[in-house]
Amino acid sequence: MKNASEIARELVSRRLAACVNMFPISSIYRWNEQIAEQNVIAMFVKTDSSCLNEIIEVVKSLHTYDLPAIEFWEIEGEQEYLDWVHVNSS
Repeated sequence: MKNASEIARELVSRRLAACVNMFPISSIYRWNEQIAEQNVIAMFVKTDSSCLNEIIEVVKSLHTYDLPAIEFWEIEGEQEYLDWVHVNSS
């Protein structure tokens, strides 16, 4: 959780994200041809797509994993909220 909080604070302080939500989850995955299971923190980074490359750089530089899972989805939503995300992450 400490590393996730550090990453989230850095993204918000640099205005690369308007908000970051963190959720504890259990993950089962294959790594180095072994099946692993670990409790991890999933982070939902609410941002504008113009920040994606910078976010990738920040996450990779601060994350403790060799290969952090960084995925992006385009979203639709209530326009006033999406405007707030845009203003606060660019």
